[in-house]
Amino acid sequence: MAIRKRTWAAPDGTPRQAWLVDYRDQAGKRRSKQFARKRDAEQWAADTNWEVARGVHTPDSQSVTVAAAAKLWVKRAEAEKRERATIEQYEGLVRLHIEPLIGGEKLSRLTRPKVEAFRDTLLETRSRSLATKAIRGLSMILGDSQRRGLVAQNVARDVKVDKGDRKRERVEIPSKAELKALLEHADDDFRPFVTLAIFSGLRASELRGLRWQDIDLKGATVTVTQRADKYCVIGPPKSRAGRRSVPLPPKVVSELKAWKLRCPVSELDLAFPNKAGNVQDYGHLLRRRFYPLQIAAGVSDKVGKGDKATYKARYGIHALRHAAASAWIAQGIDLKRLQVWLGHSSIELTLDVYGHLIVDPARDAELMAKAQAELLS
Repeated sequence: MAIRKRTWAAPDGTPRQAWLVDYRDQAGKRRSKQFARKRDAEQWAADTNWEVARGVHTPDSQSVTVAAAAKLWVKRAEAEKRERATIEQYEGLVRLHIEPLIGGEKLSRLTRPKVEAFRDTLLETRSRSLATKAIRGLSMILGDSQRRGLVAQNVARDVKVDKGDRKRERVEIPSKAELKALLEHADDDFRPFVTLAIFSGLRASELRGLRWQDIDLKGATVTVTQRADKYCVIGPPKSRAGRRSVPLPPKVVSELKAWKLRCPVSELDLAFPNKAGNVQDYGHLLRRRFYPLQIAAGVSDKVGKGDKATYKARYGIHALRHAAASAWIAQGIDLKRLQVWLGHSSIELTLDVYGHLIVDPARDAELMAKAQAELLS
């Protein structure tokens, strides 16, 4: 890699000079880059020599901006038929967070320190959750660009947003009295849905996409093989862990047997279709069924005063999933089974959400007493 001084005269006759770095990239192709100062040329030459040696150098002439790479990433997701909600999430991350802050940067000039600075800016101007998603999105963009040959390395791969000292907000779990009230006040057409949600821990999307063929009333199990997204489009579970079977207690089996006899006919074989036999809209399910049920059952909070006072439902449908998990934990379920029944991709995720529930002081005391006896025997 050679550095040489270049001199010339400007159109007005003024003498000019620059420092030119001549080098060959990892493919053996001759390239050059010009600098106004010698020390800048020397620093760049040293860094580039190291990149070429490792095979991770991308010439500026072959590079594109982060914004251009992001568009290719979104188009790839569209071509792969990713869910509409997923594509919209990608577009939002790019439009609102990535493009405004780092979109003009060329991939070849993107460094770990620049990505770290991007992360710091995100944390100063966005929530920690959004910062995490934006950094993950940038890493996915660079990974896609790597596969396309637009950049030799993903400098965002190891940049993380720390969880911080604040503990994750604990999940809200309906009390036993609240769950009982919901079941007592649900009408015959909605009670099967609520009952299955409480005892199976299935997600709302999984319940909305559930088919009768996936419910084994004789074997008392429900198997998740598909889900319905927020646009009512049926698709596979979002992860491999989402495909699972969960055992059902007798009460749920009995409720489902009765419901199957009066369930609306559905060409999709849905267990909980709308009146037309199609996928239930999630927003309608909340606003027209679940929220009114909670208010009727007294599972609500008063908002306002006097004649203008109204009542607001306390929970989303996901709270019923939390109720199932808490009941299983109270019965001493092992962690692996809990992870599988919930459809979590890792034990870490399960512990992150429900770890605070896995306590048993009486059992702890018993274990310590036995350990003492073992050590002193």
